[in-house]
Amino acid sequence: MSTTAITGAQVFDGEKSLGVTTVVIQGSRIVQVGGQAPAEAEVVDGAGATLLPGLIDAHVHADRDSLALALQFGVTTELEMQGANTRNRRGAISEDDSVADVRSSGFALTPPGGHPSELFPKDFHPGRPAGGGPGGEHRGEPPYRPDATGPEAAAASIPQLIAHGSDYIKFMIDDGSVEGHPGLPMLDQATLNAGVAAAKKHGALTVAHALTIDATRMAIEAGIDGLAHLFVEPPTDEIVTLIKDAGMFVVPCTVLNASMMGITGSELADDPRVASRLNAAWDATLRSCFGHYPQGKLQDVLDSVKALADAGVDLLVGTDVSQPMPFLGGLAPGASVHQELQRLVEAGLTPAAALRAATATTARRFHLSDRGRIADGLRADLLLVDGDPTTTITDTLNTRAVWRRGTRLAA
Repeated sequence: MSTTAITGAQVFDGEKSLGVTTVVIQGSRIVQVGGQAPAEAEVVDGAGATLLPGLIDAHVHADRDSLALALQFGVTTELEMQGANTRNRRGAISEDDSVADVRSSGFALTPPGGHPSELFPKDFHPGRPAGGGPGGEHRGEPPYRPDATGPEAAAASIPQLIAHGSDYIKFMIDDGSVEGHPGLPMLDQATLNAGVAAAKKHGALTVAHALTIDATRMAIEAGIDGLAHLFVEPPTDEIVTLIKDAGMFVVPCTVLNASMMGITGSELADDPRVASRLNAAWDATLRSCFGHYPQGKLQDVLDSVKALADAGVDLLVGTDVSQPMPFLGGLAPGASVHQELQRLVEAGLTPAAALRAATATTARRFHLSDRGRIADGLRADLLLVDGDPTTTITDTLNTRAVWRRGTRLAA
């Protein structure tokens, strides 16, 4: 079993800075934080750099290619919020250290014709399974599609989702108004309540897609654990207090809201640290945007982020990145995580708080007890960057090295 010692780097352990210290990897695990490098260890000089836990994107729709690209940016785990990478379908991905690891909700509960069916042709959806044959297709059993036609159907679907490998349960609460398709069928409160109650009965974490304050209120009433989006309207004291009192976490996806409001990712795409890692399709997608909610103001979203942070609500970094298609634009795997970190700091979070939102806080809220921190016995999912992102958040893009389960990603 190989031993690697990373020496001379500032270490941010996912919660706080430890100063300059040595971190030792043996096999797939961290076995030592501090002390001297073992004599037999291969030494990686981290002078002038900061060692972080591998980053976590708490909102994606992934295939193998996007997981590989995300890892190049130091994102070692992605949480799929609708897709095919469920527990029984991702064996090859779990063992492949050239791509980010993944967890998945499977398919979300939404009524027939409800969001996101308006965005895609029949039988297409942004999350081709990451394992399987050429092009990422999976030749096994298709993902389970839950029935959300009413309370009884929703409740009955929950154990089926869990049996088919969903790691958590997602509910779509969306009438299409923000996406430019008002009037879509939407979960009613009774159906949502029944589904969430069934999930709690089976011990499953629940998340909600909710882009408006009204949809957020529905999620709170149902007892949802976390919001996979942040509402687009200006914040109110009432909604911030309701979220805080409910103990919910929030994945703001400010980069997605910016794209909905017509803001492209061109500035990010122009950054040479990003451009050098994107192919033409992803470059074009990042330079595009959704553009369905031009009346929105990004400052309202940033004000909401700050209000939630000030209230003590757990914020998680997520992007809602999907496929390299311009109509899903403004986002790119991995790269957009770094822009989300920048947006959180722009909103008023400290760089350290933003980093926690992409590491330890996400791991804690999604019960990923083996990652998200740098500590003895945890997975050696690590990102080494030049500079100090605890003071200058843009330094997260200065990638020097990435490890996934102790395996260093080839340059």
